[in-house]
Amino acid sequence: MDFDVKQLVTAIKAIAEEKNLPEATVQEAVEQALAAAFRRDYGDREQEVRVTMNLASGDVDAYVTKEIVDNVEDEFTQIALKDAQVMRKNAAVGETIEIHQEVKTFGRVAAQTAKQVVLQRLREAEREIVMEEYEDKIGTVINATVQRPEGNIVRIDLGKAQGIMPRSEQIQGERYYPGQRLKVYLKDVERGFRGPQLILSRGNREFVEWLFRGEVPEMESGAVEIKGLAREAGVRSKIAVWSNVPGVDPVGTFVGGHGTRVNAVMSEIGEQEKIDIIVFSDNPVEYIMNALSPTKVTSVKIDENAKRAHVAVPEDQLSIAIGKGGQNVRLASKLTGYELDIESDGGASAAAPDAPAAPAAAEAPAAPAAAAPKKPGKIKKKSELESSLLEAIEEHGE
Repeated sequence: MDFDVKQLVTAIKAIAEEKNLPEATVQEAVEQALAAAFRRDYGDREQEVRVTMNLASGDVDAYVTKEIVDNVEDEFTQIALKDAQVMRKNAAVGETIEIHQEVKTFGRVAAQTAKQVVLQRLREAEREIVMEEYEDKIGTVINATVQRPEGNIVRIDLGKAQGIMPRSEQIQGERYYPGQRLKVYLKDVERGFRGPQLILSRGNREFVEWLFRGEVPEMESGAVEIKGLAREAGVRSKIAVWSNVPGVDPVGTFVGGHGTRVNAVMSEIGEQEKIDIIVFSDNPVEYIMNALSPTKVTSVKIDENAKRAHVAVPEDQLSIAIGKGGQNVRLASKLTGYELDIESDGGASAAAPDAPAAPAAAEAPAAPAAAAPKKPGKIKKKSELESSLLEAIEEHGE
C-alpha cells in the first residue's frame, strides 16, 4: 500500500508535540528517512541522496548526487559530461552534480523503511536532548517518581526522562514502590549504547548537603557553611559546620528552632538515620574531639605523618566513642581525615611506667617501723622520714 508524503506534515507536528521535540529536529529525521525510502524505490543503495520537505505545501524534493564522467558505467551514481553540461554549462569531468527529482509517493516497503529510520532518528534526537537538558543539572536535587523497583536497581521517572538508582546509591532499609514521590540527587549522566543513562542517588552525602541548603537560607548568603560531611545512608550522618559571621551559632542555625530544620531533612531521608551536627575546627585535636561527639574525650595525640590519632576516653565512654559496630569512630574518621585509635584512659594509665607506684605506696604502712632502716630501697612513710631527720639533727647537734 502506497502512502502520500503530504500526510507526513501533520504527522511531523504531532510527533514533535508528543515527544517534546523541536519541529526542525523531527523534520530532519523524516527527511533522512525519506532519503532511505527514495533509494529503495527509485534508486540504488549506494546513491548519495538528499531530501528536502516543505512543511507548508507538503512537497518533497530529492536531490541525487552523481559524478560527472565521460563514459557512464553506473547510471545511479554517474552522469555523462554532455548531460551534465545541459544542467550546468561549466560542468567538468571529475566533478559532482545534484540532479533534482520530485517525489509524490513511495511503495509499501519503502514506507516501512522510512518508518524504521524515523523511529531510530527520533530516539537519537530524544537522547541528545536529554543529554543537553540534564547535563546542566548534574549535582542538583530533582523531584521524581518511582517507576518500578527492578532487582538491585530502582527505575525513576523524572518527567522528560528516566533514570536508575543502583543499590549502592539507595538508603539502607528504605522501601520503594511504583508511584512513590521523592527527591533524588542527579549524580551523573552516562552515555551508553542505548542512550544516556541518568544515575540517581539518595544515599550519597551530597544529597544530605542539598537538603540542608533547602532548609538553611543562611548557607546561600555565606553566613554558615558545611565544612565536612560523612554519611552511612540509613544509619547515621556527621556534619561539620562553621559560621563566617561572629555571634552566629552554626550548630543552632542548622538545627533550627525546636529542631525544625534538621527534622525536615530527617523526614526526607528517614527517621532511622541520625544526624550529628558538630562545629568544625582548624585545630585537628579539637576537630577530632568534636567529631567523636557525644563522647567525652580525655586526650588526643596526633601523628601527622601517618594521619593517625590516638584518642583516650573515660572507660565508661569507650562503647559510646566506638559506637554500634564501630559506626561512630568510623564516621568521625571519615569526617576528620584521620585514622582514629580509641583507648580507655584507664587502659592507657595501666600501661604507663609509673602507674604501679601508687598501690605499692598504699601498702607501705603494713611494714614494721623498725624494719625501715634495714631496707633503704623501700619508700618510707612521711612520719618515719620526719623522725629520722630529727634524730640526725640531734646527733649532729651533740
